[in-house]
Amino acid sequence: MRTALILAALLALLALPARAETVSVPSLDRREGQVLPLLGHWLPAQGQAGPRPALVLLHGCGGAYDRGGRLSQRMRDYTALLNGEGWHVLVLDSLTPRGERELCTQKTGQRAVTMTNRRRDAQGALQWLAARPEVDAARLALLGWSNGGSTVLAATNLRQDEVKTWPLKPRAAVAFYPGCESELKRGYAPSAPLLMLVGAADDWTPAAPCEALARDGADQQQQRPRLVSYAGAYHEFDSDAPLRLRAEVPNGVHPGQGVHVGGQPEARARSRVELLNFLREQLQ
Repeated sequence: MRTALILAALLALLALPARAETVSVPSLDRREGQVLPLLGHWLPAQGQAGPRPALVLLHGCGGAYDRGGRLSQRMRDYTALLNGEGWHVLVLDSLTPRGERELCTQKTGQRAVTMTNRRRDAQGALQWLAARPEVDAARLALLGWSNGGSTVLAATNLRQDEVKTWPLKPRAAVAFYPGCESELKRGYAPSAPLLMLVGAADDWTPAAPCEALARDGADQQQQRPRLVSYAGAYHEFDSDAPLRLRAEVPNGVHPGQGVHVGGQPEARARSRVELLNFLREQLQ
């Protein structure tokens, strides 16, 4: 299994955009007491002079690649969008270095890669970016989808003891359709301005806990998270794929009955506007 995963990762490297650089990003997580090197794909903005803002892109439970082993369409699309603003991008792969291909079919609470692992990965990626001369270490951001969106929340919550002690904090954070239950229960004290973009009809990571987090779950002494909810939109509303049922997913609002995923054109277009407006405001 591990050999097959390594082969898949190598094939993914061959399918990356020509200007992408494959890099090793040390996680703050440890494996048998040793630093865990993550697989990163560095895609800098072209033709930009001086240190520029940079974002860490955090994949969902399906990983950073498509079925053909290429960097996923989502990661390529958003990289092009962000590079077009003059911002550098680091796509982080938290699964392959741990011998995993996907987490979506693993039950919540039994997943091989935990939120603690991913939270530490995110902080390691921020530190890697801050050390690069072409990056403005004061203008870093986290951007994640689904499980990666949950990672954004966990990595920016000052109620997490580790987050509180980390010297490096992002300037901004964006989470597409995250699972919000854990941070809502813990209480959320944001270390950076947060934008959450959710689908009102999402039956995988429902909108209600995120709405509660934005409304009254956040620490009153901190800036409230900003939330935008799209009526009739399901999980992965920002894709261009048709709506379908993923019966193999054991989690969600109705465990054992599957979850719906698929794009909604209006939500897809509006969420990109919200994303760019928020990041322009925070990273200026």
